Amino acid sequence: MDTDSSYPLDSKDPNYDSSEEECEHPNARKSAPDFDAYKKKVTIIVEEYFATDDVVSATNELKELAMPSYNYYFVKKLVSMAMDRHDHEKEMAAVLLSALYADVIDAPQVYRGFSKLVESADDLIVDIPDTVDILALFIARAVVDDILPPAFLNKQRELLPNDSKGVEVLERAEKGYLAAPMHAETIERRWRVGKKTVEDVKARINNLLIEYVASGDKKEAYRCIKDLKVSFFHHEIVKRALVMAMENRKAEDRLLDLLKETAEESLINSSQITKGFDRMIDTVDDLSLDIPDAQKILKSLISKATSDGWLCASSLRSLSLEPRNKSFEDNFTKTFKLKCQTIIQEYFLTGDISEVFSCLEAENKTSSGELNSIFVKRLITLAMDRKNREKEMASVLLSSLFFPADDVVDGFVMLIESADDTALDNPVVVEDLAMFLARAVVDEALAPQHLEEVGSQFSGTDSVGAKVLQMANSLLKAPLSGERILRCWGGGGSSTPGWAVDDVKLKIAKLLEEYESGGDIREAYRCIKELAMPFFHHEVVKKALVIVMEKKNDRLWGFLAHCFGSGLITMNQMTKGFSRVEECLDDLALDVPDARKQFLAYVEKAKTIGWLDSSFHYGNSKNGKENGACL
Repeated sequence: MDTDSSYPLDSKDPNYDSSEEECEHPNARKSAPDFDAYKKKVTIIVEEYFATDDVVSATNELKELAMPSYNYYFVKKLVSMAMDRHDHEKEMAAVLLSALYADVIDAPQVYRGFSKLVESADDLIVDIPDTVDILALFIARAVVDDILPPAFLNKQRELLPNDSKGVEVLERAEKGYLAAPMHAETIERRWRVGKKTVEDVKARINNLLIEYVASGDKKEAYRCIKDLKVSFFHHEIVKRALVMAMENRKAEDRLLDLLKETAEESLINSSQITKGFDRMIDTVDDLSLDIPDAQKILKSLISKATSDGWLCASSLRSLSLEPRNKSFEDNFTKTFKLKCQTIIQEYFLTGDISEVFSCLEAENKTSSGELNSIFVKRLITLAMDRKNREKEMASVLLSSLFFPADDVVDGFVMLIESADDTALDNPVVVEDLAMFLARAVVDEALAPQHLEEVGSQFSGTDSVGAKVLQMANSLLKAPLSGERILRCWGGGGSSTPGWAVDDVKLKIAKLLEEYESGGDIREAYRCIKELAMPFFHHEVVKKALVIVMEKKNDRLWGFLAHCFGSGLITMNQMTKGFSRVEECLDDLALDVPDARKQFLAYVEKAKTIGWLDSSFHYGNSKNGKENGACL
């Protein structure tokens, strides 16, 4: 007789007793806290697995929980979280379940987990409209991977009401997937194509243009363009058609005719036409290596398109005859981009901002603005493809590194320029960029006026840049915007859970005020050390120096000397702190008339005692005034 309580109860069993469902475990109340703790830990394990793709680590962490009777919940949680993500995470979930089967999660627990998922299909569909298809595919995949018996479908169908979504799921799995020819290969490949979305679309565009040049069939070309369903990526069609026209002059008229009619029929809108030509202007120097007269031909194409009325030449970038500066594409920059990705991925795993700071100092020794902008772009790009935890961590890191505002602006401009490509994998890229931009203003990485600078780089109300800027401004103008934006991703990315940048600034201000009014130097030193934010010590230097200049009391100067002498505050943090004070001297001079004179005196004093490098000079700061700089 099988008495294992982990099997699902069958209401049609002759020995079925409904009281068993309510009292399945006599110690249910005692085990409730354990189950709650298990659920929280399981959620963290799944999120970390999606971030790291480390099957071994996830397996070990689940084993360490040592609660095998609850593993059905892990199955349910893993699948339900994957259902609301990209195909990449769905494939990861299927792989992990196969790896855990039998060794960590026994068959009855897998069975029960999928049973719970089917029962909850009516609830899941509220948040995930494609629940029926996605869950059906997960069940079919589990059957193909031999972790779920085929009999599951019929047995489970008998337990569900006929009008439930769970029945639809089971029917879709059986008739739509498992009954199809070559179903095993089809099911296993279903989620493995998500990583090359951009490349696939480009290949399809190339093929449809080649076929059009050969056949001249516009209707077929229109159908193929519509079937792509990527209106935000139509600039690639324009660019590719222009390249083909330049490479094959005999096909020029046919290709231009296609572009003209797609523009007139609004199949490709004017902003995408303009962007396609702009992309050609940007790459024409490289194209000249294969087509010697590339610039001359491109000018001719622009002239024809303008005279035919489907291109506004005044909205295009200038086509210079001088070769472009390709410093961004040199080997050093390419290497830096690769290292950026490694640094950011490790940061998402460890949360160690000081390590990021050290790595950046080693890789960008000259503090190059171009490299800073590349890091900003890469940081936010990687965060946008992850969960709220990583988005929060990215915002905290951006505000903590204290990059010059111009570099941050350039980073956002680069992000917006590549937004169309990003949208292929992230449909809400405009919303994400707007929130990151608004958060940068709230965190004082940018000032409000920098939003206008970002917007000035993009023309037209329909451009991605205009949409991002409009949404960011709306977020900042909303009631209680500061608090809402700070908590937009849960506040979980800072070194101490729930701490925002403003919280840390407030703590620093209070401890300095207490020490200045007669506090103990050891206590103030301990408080700064316990913040565990060495990358943010420039805030201590800035606040202390402002207080010294306002109150003409050197007590805090002595405190800075103690911190520098003990190695708590580094020369780099000292330099950043002095630079930030320099940026707000105009505001400070309203309350302290001799602020500039005092600042110059303290700079010289700091250089004399070794706090600042001798190369530091007044007026060297690249930043504009920050938002609320002297608050």
